[in-house]
Amino acid sequence: MSATSTGIATLIVAGVTNASFTVPMKYTRKWAWENTWLVWTGFALVILPLAVTFVTIPNPSAVYRSAPLDIILEVCGFGACWGVAQVFFGLAVDMIGITLAFSIVLGTSAAVGSLVPMVSLRREHLNSAAGYAVLGANALVLLGVALCAVAGRIREGQSGQSTSQKCISQGLLLAMLCGLLASFMNLGVAFGTPLAQAARSFGANDINAINAIWLPLMLSGAVPNVLYCAWLMKRNGSGHRYRVGRSHWMLAAIMAALWFGSTLLYGLAASQMGTWGPILGWPLFMSLIVITATVLGMLTGEWKGCGPLPIRIQWTGVTVLVLAIFILADSSRHLQ
Repeated sequence: MSATSTGIATLIVAGVTNASFTVPMKYTRKWAWENTWLVWTGFALVILPLAVTFVTIPNPSAVYRSAPLDIILEVCGFGACWGVAQVFFGLAVDMIGITLAFSIVLGTSAAVGSLVPMVSLRREHLNSAAGYAVLGANALVLLGVALCAVAGRIREGQSGQSTSQKCISQGLLLAMLCGLLASFMNLGVAFGTPLAQAARSFGANDINAINAIWLPLMLSGAVPNVLYCAWLMKRNGSGHRYRVGRSHWMLAAIMAALWFGSTLLYGLAASQMGTWGPILGWPLFMSLIVITATVLGMLTGEWKGCGPLPIRIQWTGVTVLVLAIFILADSSRHLQ
């Protein structure tokens, strides 16, 4: 099996894992949203990145001292913007459901997160068969998630759910903003390669070197999440809810493990796919998440009672995404 094929296989596992991470949140009913999200932030964006960095990166303090300061600050900036996206994402899921939120967020993120690195780092390949394939596949990703978004919107209108029009509109806006900012995670990976190179110079292997990027990216991303959750708990007086729902701590930890595990797998897949990893891997990753989220949404009853039309449209969108995946996978054979 080639490195690219191995990377795609890894992305499939990563996509399934990432799409599953919000499922435990459905069962943290004794907590407010901000209670769950704050604990998730602590595990996923602070504890796990610190643990992975110190386990897999030799002499991490020396790595960061030797790395260019402007690169570290750039990665931190990407992480902070992505952290804002995570706040928006959690709220959007709460307002419009997992399927519609994933569709809008990940479609926008897939296109921006893939095209910006390609234009910036591989511009010479734009006017080539492989470049056209990547651009066409990204267009299909946008079409696929647009169909999924339409299906989700029709679902809301036909299922008799009590979600207000104002809440839906706010959720859609948050999802679109989230999609734009969520792509900054991949920009951090694409433009943070000097950190991985510094890690290699201190003995990190090729598989683990990318973990040097995750720590500043995640810690910066944790800041807006912590601040927003703290503000919500003060406003809503929800801090006392931590006294109940002891099992919710474990559920939030499972969410963190699923999410951060999928992030590590994405980093591994991107490195396996070489210098084109962030360009090809990101839309593949996003498409696989949408497909898995659709299946999970069906299984958890989000589409119950909505009628056959939105379901047909949703599966049409998924089919388009599958086609985009095949095109991206095939285009990787022509890229060096």
